[in-house]
Amino acid sequence: MVDYASAPNLMVAAANGIEYAYRETGSGEPLVLLQHFRGNLDNWDSALINALAADRRVITFDNTGVGATTGTTPASVAAMAHDALAFLDALEITRTDVLGFSLGSFVAQEIALIRPDLVRRLVLASAAPQGAAGMHGWSPEVIGAVGKPQTGPADYLGVFFTDTEESLSAGKGVLGRIYGRTVDRDQETTWQTRQAQYDAICDWGVPDHARLERVSGISVPVLVANGDRDPMILPRYTHLLGGLIPDAQVVIYPDAAHGFLFQHHERFADDVLKFLK
Repeated sequence: MVDYASAPNLMVAAANGIEYAYRETGSGEPLVLLQHFRGNLDNWDSALINALAADRRVITFDNTGVGATTGTTPASVAAMAHDALAFLDALEITRTDVLGFSLGSFVAQEIALIRPDLVRRLVLASAAPQGAAGMHGWSPEVIGAVGKPQTGPADYLGVFFTDTEESLSAGKGVLGRIYGRTVDRDQETTWQTRQAQYDAICDWGVPDHARLERVSGISVPVLVANGDRDPMILPRYTHLLGGLIPDAQVVIYPDAAHGFLFQHHERFADDVLKFLK
Protein backbone atom coordinates (compact mmCIF):
# COMPACT_ATOMS: atom_id res chain seq x y z
CA MET A 1 0.00 0.00 0.00
CA VAL A 2 1.29 3.45 -0.94
CA ASP A 3 0.97 6.12 1.76
CA TYR A 4 -1.67 8.53 0.46
CA ALA A 5 0.57 11.44 1.46
CA SER A 6 2.99 10.39 -1.29
CA ALA A 7 0.62 8.72 -3.77
CA PRO A 8 1.31 9.97 -7.31
CA ASN A 9 -1.11 12.16 -9.22
CA LEU A 10 -2.60 10.21 -12.12
CA MET A 11 -4.66 11.32 -15.14
CA VAL A 12 -7.26 9.49 -17.20
CA ALA A 13 -9.13 10.70 -20.29
CA ALA A 14 -12.89 10.05 -20.33
CA ALA A 15 -15.37 9.81 -23.17
CA ASN A 16 -16.87 13.19 -22.22
CA GLY A 17 -13.62 14.91 -23.23
CA ILE A 18 -12.49 15.57 -19.67
CA GLU A 19 -9.10 14.52 -18.28
CA TYR A 20 -9.56 13.56 -14.63
CA ALA A 21 -6.89 13.85 -11.94
CA TYR A 22 -6.94 11.08 -9.38
CA ARG A 23 -4.93 9.11 -6.84
CA GLU A 24 -5.29 5.59 -5.55
CA THR A 25 -3.79 3.36 -2.92
CA GLY A 26 -4.48 -0.06 -1.43
CA SER A 27 -5.84 -3.15 -3.15
CA GLY A 28 -9.00 -5.18 -3.30
CA GLU A 29 -12.53 -4.09 -4.14
CA PRO A 30 -12.75 -0.42 -5.13
CA LEU A 31 -13.98 2.31 -2.80
CA VAL A 32 -14.47 5.61 -4.64
CA LEU A 33 -14.45 8.85 -2.63
CA LEU A 34 -16.29 12.06 -3.55
CA GLN A 35 -14.92 15.29 -2.09
CA HIS A 36 -16.42 18.26 -0.20
CA PHE A 37 -17.06 21.87 -1.29
CA ARG A 38 -13.91 23.44 -2.77
CA GLY A 39 -11.85 20.37 -1.85
CA ASN A 40 -9.25 18.72 -4.10
CA LEU A 41 -7.03 15.63 -3.85
CA ASP A 42 -4.95 17.21 -1.09
CA ASN A 43 -7.92 17.91 1.17
CA TRP A 44 -8.38 14.26 2.11
CA ASP A 45 -6.76 13.32 5.41
CA SER A 46 -4.06 10.77 4.63
CA ALA A 47 -4.67 9.05 8.00
CA LEU A 48 -8.24 8.25 6.98
CA ILE A 49 -7.32 7.19 3.44
CA ASN A 50 -4.55 4.90 4.68
CA ALA A 51 -6.87 3.30 7.23
CA LEU A 52 -9.48 2.60 4.55
CA ALA A 53 -6.81 1.37 2.12
CA ALA A 54 -5.74 -1.32 4.57
CA ASP A 55 -8.62 -3.36 3.16
CA ARG A 56 -9.73 -1.63 -0.06
CA ARG A 57 -8.51 -0.06 -3.27
CA VAL A 58 -9.27 3.56 -2.41
CA ILE A 59 -9.69 6.02 -5.28
CA THR A 60 -9.95 9.79 -4.87
CA PHE A 61 -10.45 12.14 -7.80
CA ASP A 62 -11.12 15.72 -8.84
CA ASN A 63 -14.45 16.05 -10.61
CA THR A 64 -14.84 18.23 -13.70
CA GLY A 65 -13.16 21.63 -13.37
CA VAL A 66 -11.82 20.87 -9.88
CA GLY A 67 -8.09 20.97 -9.12
CA ALA A 68 -6.05 19.50 -11.97
CA THR A 69 -9.07 18.02 -13.79
CA THR A 70 -9.92 19.83 -17.02
CA GLY A 71 -13.23 21.41 -17.99
CA THR A 72 -15.65 23.77 -16.26
CA THR A 73 -17.30 22.85 -12.98
CA PRO A 74 -21.06 22.41 -13.54
CA ALA A 75 -23.62 24.14 -11.32
CA SER A 76 -25.87 21.16 -10.58
CA VAL A 77 -25.45 18.02 -8.52
CA ALA A 78 -26.95 15.91 -11.32
CA ALA A 79 -24.33 17.14 -13.81
CA MET A 80 -21.58 16.42 -11.27
CA ALA A 81 -22.93 12.88 -10.89
CA HIS A 82 -22.85 12.28 -14.64
CA ASP A 83 -19.27 13.61 -14.75
CA ALA A 84 -18.30 11.26 -11.92
CA LEU A 85 -19.82 8.36 -13.83
CA ALA A 86 -17.71 9.31 -16.87
CA PHE A 87 -14.62 9.08 -14.66
CA LEU A 88 -15.63 5.64 -13.39
CA ASP A 89 -16.30 4.50 -16.95
CA ALA A 90 -12.83 5.68 -17.94
CA LEU A 91 -11.34 3.49 -15.20
CA GLU A 92 -13.60 0.62 -16.36
CA ILE A 93 -15.19 0.36 -12.91
CA THR A 94 -18.57 -1.34 -13.26
CA ARG A 95 -19.23 -2.16 -9.59
CA THR A 96 -17.99 -0.21 -6.59
CA ASP A 97 -18.63 1.06 -3.09
CA VAL A 98 -18.96 4.83 -2.85
CA LEU A 99 -18.17 7.24 0.00
CA GLY A 100 -19.41 10.80 -0.46
CA PHE A 101 -18.48 13.62 1.91
CA SER A 102 -20.61 16.80 2.18
CA LEU A 103 -21.23 18.00 -1.42
CA GLY A 104 -19.78 14.64 -2.43
CA SER A 105 -22.56 12.92 -0.49
CA PHE A 106 -25.14 14.72 -2.62
CA VAL A 107 -23.35 13.53 -5.76
CA ALA A 108 -23.15 10.01 -4.34
CA GLN A 109 -26.92 9.92 -3.82
CA GLU A 110 -27.43 10.93 -7.45
CA ILE A 111 -25.01 8.27 -8.68
CA ALA A 112 -26.93 5.60 -6.77
CA LEU A 113 -30.20 6.80 -8.33
CA ILE A 114 -28.88 7.30 -11.88
CA ARG A 115 -26.99 4.00 -12.10
CA PRO A 116 -28.17 1.70 -9.29
CA ASP A 117 -26.38 -1.37 -10.66
CA LEU A 118 -23.01 0.39 -10.21
CA VAL A 119 -23.17 0.94 -6.44
CA ARG A 120 -22.76 -2.01 -4.08
CA ARG A 121 -22.83 -0.09 -0.78
CA LEU A 122 -23.00 3.62 -0.04
CA VAL A 123 -21.47 5.75 2.73
CA LEU A 124 -22.84 9.29 3.12
CA ALA A 125 -20.83 11.58 5.42
CA SER A 126 -22.26 14.97 6.46
CA ALA A 127 -25.21 14.39 4.16
CA ALA A 128 -28.72 15.71 3.58
CA PRO A 129 -31.48 14.74 1.17
CA GLN A 130 -32.48 17.05 -1.65
CA GLY A 131 -35.35 19.39 -0.82
CA ALA A 132 -35.02 19.32 2.98
CA ALA A 133 -36.47 22.44 4.61
CA GLY A 134 -33.78 24.70 6.08
CA MET A 135 -31.02 23.49 3.74
CA HIS A 136 -31.24 26.42 1.30
CA GLY A 137 -27.79 27.96 1.72
CA TRP A 138 -25.50 28.08 4.73
CA SER A 139 -25.47 30.39 7.73
CA PRO A 140 -23.52 33.67 7.38
CA GLU A 141 -20.88 32.34 9.77
CA VAL A 142 -20.25 29.24 7.68
CA ILE A 143 -20.25 30.93 4.29
CA GLY A 144 -18.04 33.67 5.74
CA ALA A 145 -15.51 31.03 6.77
CA VAL A 146 -15.42 28.64 3.83
CA GLY A 147 -17.02 30.68 1.04
CA LYS A 148 -14.76 33.71 0.84
CA PRO A 149 -12.02 33.98 -1.81
CA GLN A 150 -9.18 33.16 0.57
CA THR A 151 -9.63 30.88 3.57
CA GLY A 152 -7.16 30.07 6.32
CA PRO A 153 -6.49 27.45 9.00
CA ALA A 154 -8.66 29.25 11.58
CA ASP A 155 -11.62 29.22 9.16
CA TYR A 156 -11.14 25.51 8.56
CA LEU A 157 -10.90 24.69 12.25
CA GLY A 158 -13.98 26.78 13.04
CA VAL A 159 -16.23 24.79 10.69
CA PHE A 160 -14.66 21.34 10.56
CA PHE A 161 -14.02 20.99 14.31
CA THR A 162 -15.67 22.04 17.57
CA ASP A 163 -14.28 24.53 20.07
CA THR A 164 -13.18 21.91 22.60
CA GLU A 165 -9.50 21.32 23.29
CA GLU A 166 -9.70 17.71 22.10
CA SER A 167 -11.42 18.53 18.81
CA LEU A 168 -9.16 21.50 18.04
CA SER A 169 -6.07 19.41 18.78
CA ALA A 170 -7.31 16.76 16.36
CA GLY A 171 -8.00 19.47 13.79
CA LYS A 172 -4.47 20.82 14.01
CA GLY A 173 -3.20 17.29 13.43
CA VAL A 174 -5.38 17.00 10.34
CA LEU A 175 -4.08 20.33 9.01
CA GLY A 176 -0.53 19.12 9.54
CA ARG A 177 -1.21 16.02 7.46
CA ILE A 178 -3.12 17.89 4.73
CA TYR A 179 -0.36 20.48 4.29
CA GLY A 180 2.45 18.04 5.03
CA ARG A 181 2.64 17.09 1.36
CA THR A 182 4.96 19.64 -0.25
CA VAL A 183 5.79 17.89 -3.53
CA ASP A 184 3.42 17.19 -6.44
CA ARG A 185 0.46 18.87 -4.78
CA ASP A 186 -2.84 19.20 -6.61
CA GLN A 187 -3.88 22.49 -8.20
CA GLU A 188 -5.97 24.81 -6.04
CA THR A 189 -9.67 25.02 -6.82
CA THR A 190 -10.73 28.17 -8.64
CA TRP A 191 -13.35 30.80 -7.86
CA GLN A 192 -15.42 29.43 -10.76
CA THR A 193 -15.49 26.05 -9.03
CA ARG A 194 -16.51 27.71 -5.75
CA GLN A 195 -19.38 29.60 -7.40
CA ALA A 196 -20.65 26.61 -9.37
CA GLN A 197 -20.48 24.27 -6.39
CA TYR A 198 -22.30 26.68 -4.11
CA ASP A 199 -24.97 27.22 -6.77
CA ALA A 200 -25.41 23.44 -6.91
CA ILE A 201 -25.61 23.21 -3.11
CA CYS A 202 -28.23 25.98 -2.92
CA ASP A 203 -30.28 24.36 -5.69
CA TRP A 204 -30.11 21.04 -3.80
CA GLY A 205 -31.42 22.80 -0.68
CA VAL A 206 -34.45 24.55 -2.18
CA PRO A 207 -37.35 23.30 0.00
CA ASP A 208 -39.35 20.72 -1.93
CA HIS A 209 -40.87 17.91 0.08
CA ALA A 210 -41.73 15.96 -3.08
CA ARG A 211 -38.01 15.56 -3.76
CA LEU A 212 -37.49 13.89 -0.40
CA GLU A 213 -39.15 10.80 -1.83
CA ARG A 214 -36.39 10.37 -4.41
CA VAL A 215 -33.93 8.80 -1.97
CA SER A 216 -36.42 6.03 -1.19
CA GLY A 217 -35.30 4.70 -4.58
CA ILE A 218 -31.85 3.90 -3.14
CA SER A 219 -32.13 0.19 -2.47
CA VAL A 220 -28.52 -0.64 -1.52
CA PRO A 221 -27.33 -0.66 2.11
CA VAL A 222 -26.35 2.84 3.24
CA LEU A 223 -24.32 4.17 6.17
CA VAL A 224 -25.20 7.78 7.03
CA ALA A 225 -22.80 9.54 9.40
CA ASN A 226 -22.12 12.97 10.87
CA GLY A 227 -20.67 14.81 13.84
CA ASP A 228 -23.02 15.88 16.62
CA ARG A 229 -22.14 19.59 16.13
CA ASP A 230 -21.81 19.99 12.36
CA PRO A 231 -22.65 23.66 11.54
CA MET A 232 -22.75 23.12 7.76
CA ILE A 233 -25.10 20.13 7.54
CA LEU A 234 -26.92 19.82 10.84
CA PRO A 235 -27.25 16.36 12.38
CA ARG A 236 -31.03 16.46 12.04
CA TYR A 237 -30.59 16.11 8.27
CA THR A 238 -28.48 13.01 8.87
CA HIS A 239 -31.34 11.45 10.82
CA LEU A 240 -33.86 12.60 8.19
CA LEU A 241 -31.84 11.02 5.38
CA GLY A 242 -31.39 7.81 7.34
CA GLY A 243 -35.13 7.59 7.87
CA LEU A 244 -35.94 8.14 4.18
CA ILE A 245 -33.59 5.48 2.76
CA PRO A 246 -35.08 1.98 3.16
CA ASP A 247 -31.86 0.18 4.20
CA ALA A 248 -29.86 2.79 6.10
CA GLN A 249 -28.13 2.99 9.44
CA VAL A 250 -27.12 6.23 11.16
CA VAL A 251 -23.98 6.92 13.22
CA ILE A 252 -23.32 10.22 15.02
CA TYR A 253 -19.82 10.92 16.35
CA PRO A 254 -19.38 12.89 19.61
CA ASP A 255 -17.77 16.31 20.05
CA ALA A 256 -17.33 16.60 16.29
CA ALA A 257 -18.29 19.01 13.52
CA HIS A 258 -18.09 18.84 9.73
CA GLY A 259 -14.71 17.11 9.80
CA PHE A 260 -15.85 14.29 12.09
CA LEU A 261 -14.50 11.65 9.68
CA PHE A 262 -11.00 13.15 9.99
CA GLN A 263 -11.17 13.83 13.72
CA HIS A 264 -12.39 10.28 14.40
CA HIS A 265 -10.55 8.73 11.44
CA GLU A 266 -9.68 5.47 13.18
CA ARG A 267 -13.20 4.80 14.44
CA PHE A 268 -14.83 6.04 11.23
CA ALA A 269 -12.59 3.87 9.03
CA ASP A 270 -13.31 0.88 11.23
CA ASP A 271 -17.06 1.55 11.04
CA VAL A 272 -16.90 1.96 7.26
CA LEU A 273 -14.88 -1.20 6.64
CA LYS A 274 -17.16 -3.25 8.89
CA PHE A 275 -20.19 -1.85 7.06
CA LEU A 276 -18.69 -2.61 3.64
CA LYS A 277 -18.08 -6.20 4.70
